[in-house]
Amino acid sequence: MSRLETKKPPLFITEPLTKDGVSQSLSLLSRILKSCYGPAGQLKQLHNGVGGCVCTTSQSSAILSRLPVSHPVLGVLMASVQNHISRFSDCGLFTAILCCSLIENFKSLNVTSCTVIKISKHLLSLCMDYLKSEACGCRVAVDFSSVETLLCLVRSVLRSKPACMLNKTEVDHLTTLILKAFLFTVPCHAESNAVLGKCVIVPVKGRRVVDSTVLPGLLIETPEIQLAKPLTVKRTCSNMIKMALFCVSMSGDSFNPEEGTITVHHRISLEMSELNQLLSVGKQLVNDEVGLVVCQKVIHPSLKRYLKENGVIAVDRAGLSLMEPLSRMTGSKPIASIHLLSPSCYGSLKDLCIESFASKNFVHLIPDDTVVCSFILCNRNETAWDELKRACETAEHVLQLTLKEPLALLGGGCTETHLASYIRHKSCSLSTSTFEDIDCSQTQYQLVADGFCRSLESVARSLNHDDGEILTDMVYGHCWFVPPGFPPVSSWSDLVSKCGCGINGNGENLKWRLLQGQFGSPVIQDCPKEPLVKVADFLTLDCYAAKCSGLQVALETANLILDLLYVIKDQN
Repeated sequence: MSRLETKKPPLFITEPLTKDGVSQSLSLLSRILKSCYGPAGQLKQLHNGVGGCVCTTSQSSAILSRLPVSHPVLGVLMASVQNHISRFSDCGLFTAILCCSLIENFKSLNVTSCTVIKISKHLLSLCMDYLKSEACGCRVAVDFSSVETLLCLVRSVLRSKPACMLNKTEVDHLTTLILKAFLFTVPCHAESNAVLGKCVIVPVKGRRVVDSTVLPGLLIETPEIQLAKPLTVKRTCSNMIKMALFCVSMSGDSFNPEEGTITVHHRISLEMSELNQLLSVGKQLVNDEVGLVVCQKVIHPSLKRYLKENGVIAVDRAGLSLMEPLSRMTGSKPIASIHLLSPSCYGSLKDLCIESFASKNFVHLIPDDTVVCSFILCNRNETAWDELKRACETAEHVLQLTLKEPLALLGGGCTETHLASYIRHKSCSLSTSTFEDIDCSQTQYQLVADGFCRSLESVARSLNHDDGEILTDMVYGHCWFVPPGFPPVSSWSDLVSKCGCGINGNGENLKWRLLQGQFGSPVIQDCPKEPLVKVADFLTLDCYAAKCSGLQVALETANLILDLLYVIKDQN
């Protein structure tokens, strides 16, 4: 068949970063992301334009997955940040904002891109070596024998999500619940190959946040079981409840015509044959002293009735998502056929009961050893609940990462300004041999280092949305926010009480400087000091693993984009 129109040649775009359209799109993306950043971030409503639900959020995971971009350069940036989020859940906005700032600042320098890339890689290695060292002044050790630092980590995640619409009481309540749920999933017995359990979120919308709670074990919604009726269940001689878990349909209509044809003898009912097989399975379950049957799909009413008459509780429509935690919690192996039933597939439970939340009835499966728990999460409406669910999952992931690497970084912009102060100090004390190894001049190195530091400081400035001044002190290199409406003065001590992370007060005789946007800040000759006290209530903390990864991803992605010479685009 002949073509309806002539095939077009591919479009070659040379040096894409020099094009006005790309620069404007990158600047717009940067402004959108910066406006979402931090506890005072502005919400965004995302809609696909052809129908569907509206998403109200300020979280990077929701924004980047719903924000369409047309240019390949922005596509690289978005894909890189989304990959970081899929691995760490946290610090997505930090990564994206820093990457945009690095591109904008490096692009404005009169230094070749290959030289910028070599110098920036050296600057990244300085940062990572410092963050990994014991002398790091923006790092906090996390002690799992005390909950204070863990609570600060979780509280910092929740406070940074304004679309959850939480007040202080609700934040404190959820912070305790998230930490409690996480501790439930940590095995009591330490092993070399220990695996964390699972927290299953149960949605309850239209209720108060403070009605949320955490229960050990699993909840399965069962509308047909009445709360008022006493629940009697068959037990073994050891007073445990034997359980069978089915991942195959038990509805009696398991034959699928699409799988092929089946030959049935005259006067033989396929439906009755299936039902007889199900009742045969039921008899074996009763004989094996099974007290609870859970099915991922549907159980035939006749089988349900038979099991109930013999003291066996049957729960169907459990869903695929509960199969893995059910198997993990009870030790049962999912049974995939009604024609082959082995007693070795059975699991056990300590107890079960009926729970009721927001007019819904649930069967509560209580294990002997708790590594799985149910988080009944409430919020006022669906939009706020969706945002809160994402925030709780992020907080849980942050705790898991912190368990693996028990460190945290100071939040509230303090890590960014402290790192910038450290790099300014370090870049002034490098030897001549370092510049020879990098193959650059000292002037080029200072230019790139200044652009790198201004990019870090721009992330800290993004936390301020009310036009107030932002300071950094000359001793610790921390970030301080001045309330709006005050003119620039020589003494700031009367206007600030605590730094962004909350670890430093203004009791000391500190010297200040303004964080300027487009102009290089004065170089601090002394290395920023470590705070005398590293433990305080209500600190703002960031996930160590997520932020270190975000720093690396932002710089490596910026280098990749700066190094792009051609974009080849198919126009057909």
